[in-house]
Amino acid sequence: MSWTLTRLLPGAPFPDPEWALPAHAPYPGLLAVGGRLDAATLKAAYTRGIFPWFGPGEPPLWWSPDPRMVLEPGALAVRRSLRQSARRFLVHADFELHVDREFRGVMQECAAPRRDTAETWIVPAVIDAYCGLHAEGLAHSFELWHGGELAAGLYCVALGGMVFGESMFTRVADGSKVLLMALCGFCLRHGLGPIDCQQQTAHLARMGAQPRPRSEFLQTLRQRLTIAGPERWQYDWSQFQHDCAPWL
Repeated sequence: MSWTLTRLLPGAPFPDPEWALPAHAPYPGLLAVGGRLDAATLKAAYTRGIFPWFGPGEPPLWWSPDPRMVLEPGALAVRRSLRQSARRFLVHADFELHVDREFRGVMQECAAPRRDTAETWIVPAVIDAYCGLHAEGLAHSFELWHGGELAAGLYCVALGGMVFGESMFTRVADGSKVLLMALCGFCLRHGLGPIDCQQQTAHLARMGAQPRPRSEFLQTLRQRLTIAGPERWQYDWSQFQHDCAPWL
């Protein structure tokens, strides 16, 4: 059996996400290859439930998997050890919580080699494109600082009432998970969500994310895009402590 991928020209519209390769194909969820990688293209992709994911030396690859992993902010699973870590960060003055203080820096840290692999999809062109979204107020970073240095971070895309989680890193135990708590708390405060987690993984499932059929996800996306998001993305420990009280 053979499958056909759409080859995008720069500026061309994306195909229907339902055209993505099926679950039994070699690359399930792959929709298109090529095209331009910039803020405008990313915005067009996310509004249709499509995201980029490719490696160094590859052309842009665009995906829309079925099912789609989604986290409802209020469904975040917080285990005892994570509660303890959150409380520890709260009481130590050396730990600071910031939003959008160092967006590019968070992306660069997320792109750094990991213990399990030296490969990354967050190539320099990807960082530049998402920084373009950030400049438009459509991408944000949650950051944990320790002693004046960036200790953990996550970044996301936000369009209307929808949030798309991208990547995270940490140098301290549970740092990125506490930031996910902060993001969920922020979403609950402002009526945002669900949070698109894209691919199914056991780690995301343990954090409370669940798979949804792509058709259901796309319907939710269309609805949430009609909602105005917050004018300013700000968050601190006092808001965290209030919004995340049920988990603490």
